[in-house]
Amino acid sequence: MKNKTSTNISSKQKNVLFSKSNYKWSREEESDSFAQKVKLFRQGKLSEDDFRRFRLQHGAYGSRLQMNYSMVRIKIPSGEISPEQLEKIANLSEAFSIGSAHVSTRQNIQLHWVQLEDVSEVMRGLAEVGLTTREACGNTVRNVMCSHFAGVCPEEAFDATAYAKAIARFFIRNPMCQNLPRKFKINFGCCNKHGLVRIADIGLIPVIMDGERGFKIYLGGGLGAASFIGHLLEDFTPENKLLSTSMATIRLFDRHGNRENMARNRMRYLVHEMGWDKFQKMVLKERSIVQMTTAASTAKLFDIGAEETEQLPKTEHTMVKLPILKEQVTTTESPSYERWLHTNVVPQKHWGYFTVFVTLGAGDITANQLRVLAGTIRDFSVESAARNTPQQNLAIRFVKENDLNEFYNRLASVGLANPGALTIASAVGCSGTTSCNLAITNSHRLAKEVQHKFLELGFDTDDDLRDSTIKISGCPNSCGQHEIATIGFFGGASRIGTAMAPTYTMLFGGSAEEQGELGKAIMRVPAKRVIDTICRIVEIYKQEKSNTETLKQWINKIVRGEGTGNMKSIENIKTALTSFTHLPPVEQEPELYRDYGTDIKFNAKTARGECAA
Repeated sequence: MKNKTSTNISSKQKNVLFSKSNYKWSREEESDSFAQKVKLFRQGKLSEDDFRRFRLQHGAYGSRLQMNYSMVRIKIPSGEISPEQLEKIANLSEAFSIGSAHVSTRQNIQLHWVQLEDVSEVMRGLAEVGLTTREACGNTVRNVMCSHFAGVCPEEAFDATAYAKAIARFFIRNPMCQNLPRKFKINFGCCNKHGLVRIADIGLIPVIMDGERGFKIYLGGGLGAASFIGHLLEDFTPENKLLSTSMATIRLFDRHGNRENMARNRMRYLVHEMGWDKFQKMVLKERSIVQMTTAASTAKLFDIGAEETEQLPKTEHTMVKLPILKEQVTTTESPSYERWLHTNVVPQKHWGYFTVFVTLGAGDITANQLRVLAGTIRDFSVESAARNTPQQNLAIRFVKENDLNEFYNRLASVGLANPGALTIASAVGCSGTTSCNLAITNSHRLAKEVQHKFLELGFDTDDDLRDSTIKISGCPNSCGQHEIATIGFFGGASRIGTAMAPTYTMLFGGSAEEQGELGKAIMRVPAKRVIDTICRIVEIYKQEKSNTETLKQWINKIVRGEGTGNMKSIENIKTALTSFTHLPPVEQEPELYRDYGTDIKFNAKTARGECAA
């Protein structure tokens, strides 16, 4: 029952405060086309390679070792999703998937294990609420990300959401980017701390110079088996050159990208091999050509005004920095609500409004939880929307302080009130061997185990650990973004005697901030000893830290070789952790040779990847 004293916002008030376009990303005819192509494929009239290209272009990724099933990836441009869309995804997950959905690190939502013949039905259902899977996979411009703090961050120059949506709308189904050498990613930030702008092909931070809106644009970033940090194109790119800069970059990638070697055909390799100075000059020259040759009718398709918000709540005059938390807790014995407030709620720059983070386990949320969350958003969010986060959680903005308690109670009724969303306890994990062909280890389950253990130990209540992150990938390909984690892991396999064991390579010191760096590889750790290893690192840190030093700061100092205690460098850490890297013979402890989520012998078998086709 709704609290009678709640200050819920009426639908009329919502419409006044947030008048946004109801752009439909979907095209209903695409579901019919997909169904027809499936029939042709089943009849042998369409080759496997041709069908794979078509399937990926429409957001259906093959499931692990089972090509009769698909992972359906739903594009959520800028990460913004409505209650009606959440409810539709809940219904589709029960009808055609496994009764749950998965939030990815790129603001997509995925439905796993959908039978191939049912994919068109899922697409048809999504079209009813304006959602699409188009170009969520394949060699195209993927989902355009935007910081979940955009519009509420006190450090932003302006809200980049409308720009992210306009760019996404311009490039979806655009002929110029339907057959790129490889996938292409665009990220918008709100400030220099949020938005993952330096690990995207194009990353943008909103800035204002001499009263004019514009962006700092980074090019050539990306994570994978070989990762690179993006380069700054110029000090200031005015907003009227945003489209031409993006078009020029994509055109150059399309023209010069490596189409022969799949392992080196992302744009970051092109920039690295060509050299930044040369690539930068080519982009600026190509931009001039684009500006002079783009038809007015084409340029009008990039319409910022169609996405702008008409009116926002009052902005506080004295700015606060994110995240600053209302409550302070110190132990796991603190009341659950206060612990949740401390780790999941931050004030916005708008006076009296808060952003609430819903903690998910490695991005998973059930159909019933989706429905309850949708109703809660309607009742308590002025914005009446959720934002997906790269941490695989959900952010609900514009919630009033008086409604926080009832908001928490609603979440708690369906198991969504776990604390720790903005702390080290909220571990990121890609889908791993639960569905991915390329995965070697079950990173998804490990991330959940990490979260469970860290909440049990109260790591979420320790402010010294707050700014640290744990990110886990099931292979070197970085879907779990392990290279921008304080402590990151990517899966592999190691032979120990006559047996194979799941192992992870551990990295230190990664960061996604504007001045951040990629993590440095430290050592291999057996899968079943990852949690013990992290806990031991925390113990060593507590023994050696200075009074105000956080875990993140301490690890960065160790990576630089500037430690002041016994742990002066990476080599000292490796020595201190050596005991965790050795396993007894498989006959003595066979459980250590099994991966999480299975009771059978470990097998490092993989299949052909479908990141591109």
